[in-house]
Amino acid sequence: MTRYEIGLDVGGTFTDCVAVGDDGTVVLEKTPTTPHDQSEGVLDGLLRLTDVLGAGSLESLLAATTRIVHGTTTADNAMIEMRGAPTGLLVTEGFRDEIEFRRCFKEDIWDPTFPPPEPIARRRVRLEVRERLTAEGEIETALDEEHLRAQVRRLRAFGVTSVAVVFLHSYRNAVHELRAREIVVEEYPEVALVSLSHEVLPKPPEFERTSTTLVNAYIGPPIVDYLERLLTRLAAHGYTRELLVATCSGGVATTRSIARRAVATINSGPTGGVVAAARAARAAGLHDVVSVDMGGTSYDVCLIRDGRPELKADWNWRHRYCIALPMVDIHAIGAGGGSIVASDQGQLTVGPRSAGAQPGPVCYAQGGTDPTVTDANLALGRLDADAFLGGRSRLDAAAASAALARVGALLGLDDPTVVAADVVRLVEAHMTDAIRRVLSLAGVDPRSLDLVAFGGMGGLHAVAQARALGMRRVLVPALASGFSACGLLQADHVIDRTRTTIGAWQTLDPATLDRQTQELRAEVHREFDDAGVAPERRSEEWFLDLVYPGQTFDTSIPVAHDVTTITAAHVEAAVNEFHRRTEEARLIEARAQEPIVRGVRVIATGAVGIEVPAGVRATAVPATTEAATTRAAWIEGAWRDTAIVDLGTLAPGDAVTGPAIVTSPFTSIVVGPDDELTITATGDALVTLA
Repeated sequence: MTRYEIGLDVGGTFTDCVAVGDDGTVVLEKTPTTPHDQSEGVLDGLLRLTDVLGAGSLESLLAATTRIVHGTTTADNAMIEMRGAPTGLLVTEGFRDEIEFRRCFKEDIWDPTFPPPEPIARRRVRLEVRERLTAEGEIETALDEEHLRAQVRRLRAFGVTSVAVVFLHSYRNAVHELRAREIVVEEYPEVALVSLSHEVLPKPPEFERTSTTLVNAYIGPPIVDYLERLLTRLAAHGYTRELLVATCSGGVATTRSIARRAVATINSGPTGGVVAAARAARAAGLHDVVSVDMGGTSYDVCLIRDGRPELKADWNWRHRYCIALPMVDIHAIGAGGGSIVASDQGQLTVGPRSAGAQPGPVCYAQGGTDPTVTDANLALGRLDADAFLGGRSRLDAAAASAALARVGALLGLDDPTVVAADVVRLVEAHMTDAIRRVLSLAGVDPRSLDLVAFGGMGGLHAVAQARALGMRRVLVPALASGFSACGLLQADHVIDRTRTTIGAWQTLDPATLDRQTQELRAEVHREFDDAGVAPERRSEEWFLDLVYPGQTFDTSIPVAHDVTTITAAHVEAAVNEFHRRTEEARLIEARAQEPIVRGVRVIATGAVGIEVPAGVRATAVPATTEAATTRAAWIEGAWRDTAIVDLGTLAPGDAVTGPAIVTSPFTSIVVGPDDELTITATGDALVTLA
């Protein structure tokens, strides 16, 4: 019997499902996302997989499934809509308003009227508690339990259902936070979540820890509720194995771990695609690349160098809050197939508002009235109205043109195709600028890179963007329209944990480091045991976090792989490497300063990711064997007689010269005049620009 692993990615418009069988079968399916309850769309997608695979019933498919990996936008949606749990904050006396300071960060420094973010916890539910620890973790002021109980009763009276606890220096000694959780539960048994800062982010600085813990408390209950609903639905159909969830660092984690640190799912949806893009680029012989993911709602950009995406450790601002967890550095803008086209005081605008899954673009005929980028592509002949979702649905081209004409009337334009062409130009300009921003901040010349494009809409615009940036090659994977779901199956189980200790490196007691190393190792092994990761598949990389006196943010310096303990010799080697990196990055010599050790960090990896075989089974309609047809399509600024080629008819080594549109059940690739598309050995499409 064939055994399957399934990747599920819930996007703003579609839910993507990929099943990979141990016999080499790869099946991709899409179903509309169900915003009111994403688990419904997930079950719909699994039922589609059941039909295509001929499994007979969902129970039979799940019985043959060894692993499900899930990427969800629940956390991001909760922050975008500010619909998390009513949240209160308990802090050390004197730190009630720290979350308002924002470390002087402002998204638009030139606008004096730019408003602050909507507060997760308003001041009336940010309450002080009498307690205090020193920076060394010694108790300076004992926890006033009666005062704490009174504050908890006040939070309950205000209707708070989730509580964040951030006590000063709790990362050195968690005794007060642990006791606070006990008291909160005693006074408020029905509280949904008590989020402790030493569990969410056990390290300084204080503002970053407060912000991250507050976000965790806010989105934790919606995440837990969603995962419980999904697990209940899966269990009702016989699935009893672990459900793994994507994290913002590019790995996966157990639902039990996510319940404690739900904030790790922020921005996790797009990371699966980045992981898959890095592997696809290596397989195609490409080196440094930019990955771009254009779905129905957003456009996500990530720089991948030396086969690895860029990771940002501390200064991550998402949804206007600082989240100090390691994250794949993805820059997102509101530009997707569902981005709404409008006239703003006589000026054409595209996005960032999206039609989403409901009602969707006008051409979906589901009640949408505002034209979108998808409607523009359809009006320009770049999409086939009869082949949408592999022929399961027909697009309404007349309705799309009528909607574009209504916007055109506001702009003084009579021809809806002229409006559509301007929409494509404008959205491509937005997306190209997003790539330029990412590359300019990294100091990288786009002409030295290649582009990897995926998402349902990525192939429609990628070649034009590459031309504008001076790039020469564009890779569009065979699974492009469900690439994030595919990448989830390729991601390993990653655990990133820290223990804080503060001291000059020469005088630091090795016994302290040894104790913290053992604590971290035990924590890592427990989580791997829960996830069923075999011991031979586990590896550990150890780091020391170092700073110069007066610095705010740590630098993690690698120490060794799979060590028993960290010794004084490891510390000295890390200090020398820290000096070297500082000199290289800042062009200054600072060896006269003695670094301070601020913690031990471990990145443990469970090698559970799989290699997705080449080739994709046709999911909705069989590949046609007819000769290529032609139709008029707007490509590279003009209407052209364009070859329409079914990707399913092409074998590795086959080539198509543009102008052409290469189609598959869930996406299309627009190839410019004289550009050449070649099918690689893995079935991906590599476009070389003329």
